[in-house]
Amino acid sequence: MRSIYFDIYEDLRDRIEAGEFSYRKFIPSEAVLVDEYECSHNTLRKALSVLRLHGYVQPIHGKGVMVIWQPDRHARFVLGDIESFKEATERNNIVASTRVRSFSEAVVDSHIAHVTGFPEGEEFYRVERVRIINGSALIYDINHFLKSAVPGLTPAIVERSVYEYLEGELGMRITTSRRTVKVEHVTNDDREVLDLLDYTMVAVVVSQTFNSDGVMFETTFSRHRPDFFTFHNTAVRGY
Repeated sequence: MRSIYFDIYEDLRDRIEAGEFSYRKFIPSEAVLVDEYECSHNTLRKALSVLRLHGYVQPIHGKGVMVIWQPDRHARFVLGDIESFKEATERNNIVASTRVRSFSEAVVDSHIAHVTGFPEGEEFYRVERVRIINGSALIYDINHFLKSAVPGLTPAIVERSVYEYLEGELGMRITTSRRTVKVEHVTNDDREVLDLLDYTMVAVVVSQTFNSDGVMFETTFSRHRPDFFTFHNTAVRGY
């Protein structure tokens, strides 16, 4: 079950991205938003804190909360958010589809344990998916899902949305994702599945994702053609 503050964060984020609250303008006051969302001041402050951490707003002492987000011509895959590909493309108003390249089950050996962080001897699903955006194959995802935490996975589910299945049908709470971004030379698989044009490098996001029980249920290597995407994050200096 998702937290109320995160639902409020997502709604305010969407309203900012839609232009309802524009750049350098102030969002409604805390009192107004508390009434609108029928929530506590503490819940709203948590939502605003997440907005700030993700680079959407900046509190200005004595004035309110100002919008600092500006639209980007590239699709924005936000490193600070945990969202599915389906959610990200809907947020960016992108026409997209998924092609499942392979779906298999195996047992974690020493190599897979080193690559994924899964315990040896556990069963896992290995899934390869090609993400097609505006008619071009631009992302190649290699997913590993721990079978004990993600039972009943099928090719039809991974073609649609794994997170939708986990949260909607299994009732899982997805809480934390640890990510690394790097640049790598293209592989033969990249050349086979992606529309790479003349690019010889891809951006790779490695994600290890945990549920509310502290179980790392997913390790994913997401390989992106570099010209189309902006991986956005915001750093806040602490005092």
